[in-house]
Amino acid sequence: MPKKKEHETQAAPFVVGMDLGGTKILAAVVDSHGHLVAVAKVRTKAEKGPDAVIERIAETAQQATQQAKIDWREVLGIGIGVPGPMNPETGVVYHPPNLPGWDEIAVGPRLSEALGVPVHLENDVNLGTLGEHALGAGRGTRDMVGVFIGTGVGGGLILDGRLRSGFRHAAAEVGHMIVLADGPVCGCGKRGCLESVASRTAIERDLRLGLAAGRASLLPELMGKEGRLTSGVLAEAVQQGDPLVTEVIGRAQWYVGLLVASIVNMIDPEMIVLGGGVVEALGAGFLDPIRVTARQYYIQQAEADKVRIVPAQLGDYAVVLGAAALVRQRV
Repeated sequence: MPKKKEHETQAAPFVVGMDLGGTKILAAVVDSHGHLVAVAKVRTKAEKGPDAVIERIAETAQQATQQAKIDWREVLGIGIGVPGPMNPETGVVYHPPNLPGWDEIAVGPRLSEALGVPVHLENDVNLGTLGEHALGAGRGTRDMVGVFIGTGVGGGLILDGRLRSGFRHAAAEVGHMIVLADGPVCGCGKRGCLESVASRTAIERDLRLGLAAGRASLLPELMGKEGRLTSGVLAEAVQQGDPLVTEVIGRAQWYVGLLVASIVNMIDPEMIVLGGGVVEALGAGFLDPIRVTARQYYIQQAEADKVRIVPAQLGDYAVVLGAAALVRQRV
C-alpha cells in the first residue's frame, strides 16, 4: 500500500477515491503522486435505501477531505467503485446485488451536484485492477488482467495502459467464463462458471459437503463450536496439510489455472494479477499450482515464463486507488 504522506499545498490538486460496498464505504484522499493522504470509513447501512446511502457517500468524502485538511477547491474530482452493473458514462447504477432498492439510481449526477465536483463511477473490480496497474503489482505493464477471488470471482482488463470495460460495460467477467461444462450451478444461474468451482463460496460448499460425507479433516476442531469456516481456519488447515482442504483448494487452483491459460491464449498479456480474499488468506504460495497448470495449457510456449502471474499488492486500498487513477485519466 502506498504510504500516507503529509499534506503539502503545492501537491494539489487532489482526488478522492471511494469504494462503495454492501457493508462499508471507504474514502481516500490521494495526491498527485498516488500517496494516501487521509482515509475515512463508515458502515453503508444499505437497509436504509439509496437516498440515505448516497448521503453517507457524500459525508464520507467530506470526512476524508476534512482529515486531509484540504478545501474542496483543491479536489479535482471523485472516483467511486460500485458493485454490480452500472453505466460509467451516465453514472447510473443498476440493481447492485448487495444494495437493496437500487433501481437505476443516478449516483454520479446526484453526488456531483451535492459536492460541486465531477464524479466518475466504474465497476469496483475494474477499479481494483486499475489500482494494481497504476500503483500496485502491475506498474509499468502495458497489457494486464486482474482476477479477484473472494465470495465471488471478478476481473478487470487493461489494454495499452487503459482500462477496457467493453462496449456494453461488461468486459472481463472472468468469474463467469465456463471452465467445467455442466458443472455446479453458479449464482448467475449458469453451470460451470469459474465462480461456481473456485470462489470462496464454492470452496466452503465443497468442504462442508466433504465433512457431511464423513471425510477425515481437522476442520471441525479448527472451526470450534461456532462452526465458522474463517480465512484463518482455511490457512491453518492448509499449513497443517489437511487432506480434505488440500484436495478442495487444489481443485480450485486447477480451475483458476485453466482460466489463466485461456486469458493468456486470448489476450497474451504481460501479467495476470491475482487478488481477493482467498489469495490474501492463503498467501503467495496459492499461486504456484496455478502457474504450473496455466503453463501446461498455453498454446504459445515460446517465452512462456515472461507472462508473469503475481499476487496483488494493494489489498483493501486497490479500489480507492484505482478510483483516484480513473479520475486523473478522465480529467
